[in-house]
Amino acid sequence: MTITETPFCPHCGAEMSKLTMPPEAGYDCEFMFVCFNDDCSYYTNGWRWMWERFEVKSSYRHRINPVTGEGGPLPVWSPGAMRNRIIP
Repeated sequence: MTITETPFCPHCGAEMSKLTMPPEAGYDCEFMFVCFNDDCSYYTNGWRWMWERFEVKSSYRHRINPVTGEGGPLPVWSPGAMRNRIIP
């Protein structure tokens, strides 16, 4: 399965962005689709979830691997984290 069109976040409906992945991340793709909507419930609820379970001030954004179609969390430590890797 290869995703060629930009998907929409299943949690908030926002169009997802392409994010370059560093080679050391170990993924089988050059980029991921990531939701950068700061109002997305997946992201906003993640702050509380991470704090309540691990006492860590971090969250996660929804990501989709365009090669496998697999979705999951992309850990972030601040609202601006990873934004410098967005492909315009």
